[in-house]
Amino acid sequence: MINSTLCYVTCGSDVLMLHRVKKKNDINKDKWIGIGGKFEPEESPDECLLREAKEETGLTLTSWRCRGVVTFLNDCCEGEYMYLFTADGFEGELAECDEGDLQWVSRDFLDKLPKWEGDRIFLELLWQDAPFFLLTLRYSGDTLVEAVLNGKKIR
Repeated sequence: MINSTLCYVTCGSDVLMLHRVKKKNDINKDKWIGIGGKFEPEESPDECLLREAKEETGLTLTSWRCRGVVTFLNDCCEGEYMYLFTADGFEGELAECDEGDLQWVSRDFLDKLPKWEGDRIFLELLWQDAPFFLLTLRYSGDTLVEAVLNGKKIR
């Protein structure tokens, strides 16, 4: 299993999203996701978060919170434990990202963008300010076949 971070940076009612359109052989191709990436050896979740935020956006996060752990399982690739963060403080200027196009998107419009089906579940939890959670999302290709929240099957 891979360890990774996924972060949703907010500014008022806007969320910084990454439209994944630049990498070849990208499981996230054409989807809109938060920022983040895989842990480097001996890296903690918060160290990975800060490094990936700087690399992908040019921003230095100054205020963030770990909100939960998402177990992403897919019959097309290796599984992943994603440490899910939100951040509401940052410094610096937004930079170009080599993985896709960064864009500030209103929370209301965010739901209309192409993304993983399971992202809708954890984004709703984030916006409701739910307590720390464990969410397992099991996919067959792009199709969500099971979702388990804190040990209870919800899909």
